Amino acid sequence: MPGIFGIISRKPDLKYEKQLEMMRACMLHDSSYTHGIHTGNAQVPFYIGWTAHRGSFADCMPVINETGDCVLVFSGENFIEMHELNALKGKNHVFNKFNAEYLVHMYEEWGEEFFDQLNGWFQGIIVDFRNNKIILFNDRFGMQRLYYHQAPDAFYFSSEAKALLRVKPELRVLNNESLGEYLCCNCVLHWNSLFENISVLPGSSSWSFKNGEISKKSRYFEPATWENQPWLEKEFFYEELRKTLRGILPRYFRASQNIGISLTGGLDTRMILSNVETPRGKFPCYTFNSIYRDCNDVRIARRVAAECGQEHHTIEVGKNFLTNFSEFAERTVYITDGNLDVSGAPEIYVNQIAKQIAPIRLTGNHGSELLRNVRWMKASLPDEGVYDENFRGYISGSLEKYQEIRTNHPLTFTLFYESPWHECNRYLSEYSQLVTRTPYHDKDLAALMFRSPPGIRESKEISLRLISDGYQNLSIIPSDRGVSNKYPFPISLLPRIYQEIFFKAEYYCNYGMPQWVARLDYLAQPLKPERFFLGRHKFYHFRVWYRDELADYVKGILLDKRTLERSYLNSRAVKKMVDSHLKGTGNFTTEITKLLTLELIQRTLIES
Repeated sequence: MPGIFGIISRKPDLKYEKQLEMMRACMLHDSSYTHGIHTGNAQVPFYIGWTAHRGSFADCMPVINETGDCVLVFSGENFIEMHELNALKGKNHVFNKFNAEYLVHMYEEWGEEFFDQLNGWFQGIIVDFRNNKIILFNDRFGMQRLYYHQAPDAFYFSSEAKALLRVKPELRVLNNESLGEYLCCNCVLHWNSLFENISVLPGSSSWSFKNGEISKKSRYFEPATWENQPWLEKEFFYEELRKTLRGILPRYFRASQNIGISLTGGLDTRMILSNVETPRGKFPCYTFNSIYRDCNDVRIARRVAAECGQEHHTIEVGKNFLTNFSEFAERTVYITDGNLDVSGAPEIYVNQIAKQIAPIRLTGNHGSELLRNVRWMKASLPDEGVYDENFRGYISGSLEKYQEIRTNHPLTFTLFYESPWHECNRYLSEYSQLVTRTPYHDKDLAALMFRSPPGIRESKEISLRLISDGYQNLSIIPSDRGVSNKYPFPISLLPRIYQEIFFKAEYYCNYGMPQWVARLDYLAQPLKPERFFLGRHKFYHFRVWYRDELADYVKGILLDKRTLERSYLNSRAVKKMVDSHLKGTGNFTTEITKLLTLELIQRTLIES
């Protein structure tokens, strides 16, 4: 995916140039990526490379200042006010305001204070020849994941772990503790990776190097800075929130390329559209859809787009995706270094289609987490019977680690742990196909949310007010869960109850089907009763797909001799589980998803 990679060494060596080429080769996932390499000199030896979406904010690397003594390589985006850019131009700096050229001048003007002024998801490296210093940095949340390995002779880093695995084959070993966390929490915790001796740069890092060695590991931001703010009275907080949201949104609609809006039936994209001016016909909208029927997201998004005067497209996850599932599953695991499981395979499929509509995708992602305390990172023990008894301790031990993390401030948990460890994996899959933006990680908005009064994030009240006060017509269109301002209480409860019934019914027909229901469902299969519920809320249906369309793929991977001989698996239990699910007498969707992912990690990242 777009990112950076490189080697910081004590002295120049031709082997590093060869390794840099190898790292670049395994990060070019799309022929449309632009890419390049920049190297240092005998006084400051370094080997840096990058990949980028063509025409994106970072498609101008490397950026060098007027005097040639400061070099920046950057990946990601930064969202800044126009008056700040004008102030830089007033200091006689020359740059394109739509790309990253101005960032090197910000560093020139403010030195290392520059990092805290950045606003977005990014990673970068600065070579300061004035001080013979190199600084490796990332965004305050750590959403642009950066892997690193400290070797005896040099420091290796890359946006993708596979680049390190390519040049350092000895690192191709799975870490059992990380694997246990992955199976328990659906992600790896504490800035570790799935691989031995490969770590992840923590969010807000600015690590300095001199003479090829780390001289200082700094963090330019601490969550306590936001945690220690006093909370505001409810009405005053709401007015500040509305003003802040309306103030930041124009930043995310500014680009030299076309922007498409990824619409759902929820509240978060609607809050955006209600609080920003969108000229009619300028921002094409699209929604992902089920193979079985138009889901609620599609039906509602069409109404929202029409009300805002924008065209709407439907992207179906259907037969073409299922026919080519093996390709999308392998790409998902490979591109995300195993961090997103195969149930995320639809993301690459839909986003490569979305890119044809517009190269930038604006979403409401993370809105519910920021404003309404929704949490996606959870811990639960998988069916341990399919894992070897010597490995089970790594899985159960992850529960304690998760509970310790949960003791943090709720917003700190959401923004600084859940987002970069869990939610980041889906984002990186999307980012491999197109540029993804959301205003709900804007630093000004996030900082203000730490001042929200107690209980404000426990309901949808604030979200509904932001929509209603911004654009009344959008507030009366019910959400996918039946929420709107259309009817007074208690009449407003009826559509919510109706949608909740179907939402839960679909869940129990998909991932959540209890084993006893699965046995009854098996008896009723000639009638296919689940088809009445599937596709009303979700556009992917892996329980049924594993059983039917993808049955041969599941058997081909999980019953293969190589898979069954893995040291962490109980082969007899795996066979029994696969047989039960494919017959339809049991529901092992989550277990199959994890086992397929683990095997693809072995085949695409360890053994290839």
